[in-house]
Amino acid sequence: MNILVCIKQVPDTNEIKIDPVTNTLVRDGVPSILNPFDGYALEAAARIKDQDPATRIVVLTMGPAQAQSALRDCLAMAADQAYLVTDRAFGGSDTLATSYILSCAVRKVEELEGAKFDAVFCGKQAIDGDTAQVGPELAEHLGWPQVTYGLEATAEETGLSVLREGEDEKQVVGVSFPCLVTFTKPAFDPRFPTIKRKMAARKAEIKEITAADLTDIDLTRAGLNGSPTKVKKTFVPPRKTAGTMIKEETAEETAAKLYELLSATHVI
Repeated sequence: MNILVCIKQVPDTNEIKIDPVTNTLVRDGVPSILNPFDGYALEAAARIKDQDPATRIVVLTMGPAQAQSALRDCLAMAADQAYLVTDRAFGGSDTLATSYILSCAVRKVEELEGAKFDAVFCGKQAIDGDTAQVGPELAEHLGWPQVTYGLEATAEETGLSVLREGEDEKQVVGVSFPCLVTFTKPAFDPRFPTIKRKMAARKAEIKEITAADLTDIDLTRAGLNGSPTKVKKTFVPPRKTAGTMIKEETAEETAAKLYELLSATHVI
């Protein structure tokens, strides 16, 4: 079985700060990490490989050269090969443009690998955007069936059996190959890399894919100009003032005090 895991390097949201003048994210000096939901997708692929050691796991990301560090983290955990899609022409891509570029890259990686992918795994969303759009859009570009909010996946003869998070309860969904699954947080954490895999990941070759390599890509659908999403303004929501705690000796006195305050402010 061949699995492609799409990952993204994101800023650590615990360290993010907002520029008070421009109201934009301050990225300088903020550490970058592997998007946590993508880590769950990689672990799901690794668990399939635990059951079938012949499974091959390839990781793919789009971004600048520094995104190689996230790919090496994936190689240290479970991946066999990594590819970086990088080009100035892709800068400023929104989710629609990103998913289109990735769909072209998937076909290119299949060509380079000499084999078709049975499944593409993605995190349900990236923590620096929270749109949850790239995975489903990628499935549409590829023309593949998709399952969202996956928790675990089991390989069957002709497809996957996916345990997914439903609104009220967990569900088991079957999907045929080739398919795409997005993953949310399961009951377990991604595995820790071994020292041997860490050392191998440091020396591993990460292959780059540029716009020139994607011979079938339409660059009018990539980058800032190919992105229909336009950000007009970003801002920090104003802080709400703390409420007033009302606690008298009895419930009746508390209710009377509350009525008095609401009447004074003409709420009632």
